[in-house]
Amino acid sequence: MSQPILPGATLGILGSGQLGRMLAQSARRMGYRVHTLSPDVDSPTGQIADHAVVADYDDLAAIEAFASAVDVVTFEFENVAFAAADCAAQFAPVRPGGGVLHTTQNRLREKQALSAAGIPTVAYQAVSSRAELDAAVAEMGTPAVLKTAGFGYDGKGQVRIEAQTDLTQAWASIGDGPAVLEAFVEFAAECSVVGVRGADGAIADFGVIENRHQHHILDVSIADMPLEPDQRDAARSIARAILEQLDVVGVLCIEFFLTQQGELLVNELAPRPHNSGHLTIEACPSSQFDQQLRAVCGLPLGSTQRQAPVAMVNLLGDQWQGHTPNWAAALADANVNLHLYGKAEPRNGRKMGHITAFGADREDAARRALAARAALTNG
Repeated sequence: MSQPILPGATLGILGSGQLGRMLAQSARRMGYRVHTLSPDVDSPTGQIADHAVVADYDDLAAIEAFASAVDVVTFEFENVAFAAADCAAQFAPVRPGGGVLHTTQNRLREKQALSAAGIPTVAYQAVSSRAELDAAVAEMGTPAVLKTAGFGYDGKGQVRIEAQTDLTQAWASIGDGPAVLEAFVEFAAECSVVGVRGADGAIADFGVIENRHQHHILDVSIADMPLEPDQRDAARSIARAILEQLDVVGVLCIEFFLTQQGELLVNELAPRPHNSGHLTIEACPSSQFDQQLRAVCGLPLGSTQRQAPVAMVNLLGDQWQGHTPNWAAALADANVNLHLYGKAEPRNGRKMGHITAFGADREDAARRALAARAALTNG
């Protein structure tokens, strides 16, 4: 293990959205300087970074200059080009490594890596042409879900396939490019494990988090999902196996389907802090962002112990439509905390912030978080 990168050093973040912003907040609190690079001006991360570089991720000259000015590089979303991470690694440590990025930014590579490691996933077939789509649908049956192989999130780049679906139209809708056809899973619930692996190989996680979605976008996350002990152990064991198999240094979120039969299937991986882990900011001694910083800087990992039942709800741009949100009403409950991301334009479906709430138990926490959000428009 190399020497730790200590406070006073400079953290470089590729990407400048809300995840980078919250990572930068952790870094600034612990005495690090922060540089960020993305194509965006006045970005959530750039607003609080010491230095914001505005450049495209394929501008390798800008990546080289950026990496040369920092002590370690990480990324806040997985759609940064692999070439950028590879370039940066010539001038500073990149954590998680570019190989993790290369695997997880492509659904097919990700599923192949999971399958090779014996990790349970949704049944799938690679599809690279319309003819292959026809053959895959004929073999797998319907319903199924056709997804682009690369660069998809929050339900983008996918279409459900039914028996009556026009496959020509479906194929065109995802861009006529490399794709994955997945069997449709009638799941009972969705959940995630946000895990972290340190530079020394130490592993920690925040338990199993229940996730409830609306229109393919995460809506509510509630800590400590009530599972059978063997299910909970299986989820955490799978997370540990993936962190080790991919040699991750940093945070990795594993998203699961819990089937009607009680089986856990890995849906997707995210090699960075995750929306479902935002509740850890108030709920744990070391949040997912603290853990990301500790891991990539080679410091010991912090405690992930839950301090109280907690839930989180997302705030989308829809909350701003036609009115100014009533922030005072939302914060009338003393158990509620508000996080806004500094985004100027509130568009429908755009993540603008989140609310975290504590409660007497997990469902009470969820009720308080949902009530606070409702008060934005009804208060």
